[in-house]
Amino acid sequence: MPDTTERAAAPGREAVAVLPAAPDLLRAALADARSPRAPELSPYVPERPFPWNAPATANTGEPGTAIDVDRVLRLSLAAPAGTPGRLRPVPSAGALHPVRAHLLVGPGCSLPPGRYAYAPRTHRTHRRGPAPDGVPPGALVVLTVAASRTVAHYGHRAWPLLLLDAGHAAAALALAGATTADVLVSLDADGSLLSAAAGLPGAPDWQDIWPGTEPELPLAAVRLTAPSSPVEAEPPLGAWAALPRASAPTPQPGADTTPPRELAAARHLLHQIAETPGLPDGTWHPARRPGELTDETLETRRSAPPEDLNRPPEKELLTRILATAEGALPEVPAWTVALGGVTPALHAATPGRGLDVRAVGDARPTLAHWAAGQHWIGTAGAVLLAHGCPEDAPRATVRSSHLAAGYAVGAAQAHASALGLRSRPIGSWQQADLGAALGDTPGRDWIVHGLALGAPLTPAATPATTTTTAEVTSVPTPATPPTASAAPAAPPGEEECP
Repeated sequence: MPDTTERAAAPGREAVAVLPAAPDLLRAALADARSPRAPELSPYVPERPFPWNAPATANTGEPGTAIDVDRVLRLSLAAPAGTPGRLRPVPSAGALHPVRAHLLVGPGCSLPPGRYAYAPRTHRTHRRGPAPDGVPPGALVVLTVAASRTVAHYGHRAWPLLLLDAGHAAAALALAGATTADVLVSLDADGSLLSAAAGLPGAPDWQDIWPGTEPELPLAAVRLTAPSSPVEAEPPLGAWAALPRASAPTPQPGADTTPPRELAAARHLLHQIAETPGLPDGTWHPARRPGELTDETLETRRSAPPEDLNRPPEKELLTRILATAEGALPEVPAWTVALGGVTPALHAATPGRGLDVRAVGDARPTLAHWAAGQHWIGTAGAVLLAHGCPEDAPRATVRSSHLAAGYAVGAAQAHASALGLRSRPIGSWQQADLGAALGDTPGRDWIVHGLALGAPLTPAATPATTTTTAEVTSVPTPATPPTASAAPAAPPGEEECP
């Protein structure tokens, strides 16, 4: 992310334009997030203490319990002891980690049945209330986002990043649980039902009910059950939602009761996107875990620094990683790979044939321009691209496209780590109309997410460089000239990530 010296200084918050009312709100917000408009200067919002102060509970229980909650959380969301947030295994935009996990635990788990909030920095669960009578075995994890820090850092670009962050967290939980449990993932369950199941107020009423605390917006859910155990058709969200509201968080200074207009708009938008009253329980899909993944890989995976990503991976490895992304969930967008090396090109996967060339030439400088001016992308070995989500997409498509892209890139990054490749997610894209750049109808095929990939460095290796030829005509071209100020440059290590 550009630091504050590269962000547009604006008058006060009162000068921020008011977004149009629904149904145009989403389309306007999506266009704004994809526009070259730089985020405005905002006061820094520090990380606040974990808000749930109920007594901490050890995550381990009786030996032999079907689902080891401690292990799943340790391999997915836990912050390693003694490390800053940027070194967590799961990437997050600006290393802000806005995603919170609420556990709804039934019998057969290493935690006693009940509602819990999870604190990743201490790797402890905090009990918030009981479980309903007769709840089936297993655990549900409701993933919410606290938007204030991400909005303060990224402004109008924040809300798509929050969706990507939630998708990455869902993938981390699914990958951690899939070796010892059956895992189902839902990216479209109704937000109001998820809030009620987790014992939380709905976002519009949150600060009236719990003043002085920061609202959390539910976006996704993960279900863990014992392997091969009978599973009813629908997860028991309704049974959890029928309980009284669970314990409240502790009010904290700075957890705004009257949010700035941009933060209020982001919360309203995410709340609206997550509303699916016609299908409240959502659709649930089984999680897949690549065979090469180990617990050690999940614990030690990290986003690589840009300078470690300059060597093109082998095409066979790229094909396997692309297959992981494409097969992660049914809702995933389309996928393309920009590959560097001696013969740079855009590739797409073809069943039974590996990678097929989609366009010849080096697309990486254009991708660097589109991705907030992050120049290192221009020399990355390869860039995996999730694309789709038309400019007039309905809210269900916008939600699923971003959550599924985050989920799939999370799975692909873990697989890349298992194969020995270096990787780094790329979250924020401006004017990145890939379809239009390739000669298709404008506005229909936008880049949603990306993953830079590089072959592992060896002691004798030096970063590979590629000469760009100006005569190539089939490469995507920027929507604005490379010298224009469509996206400010970002210093290494401070990029939009995931």
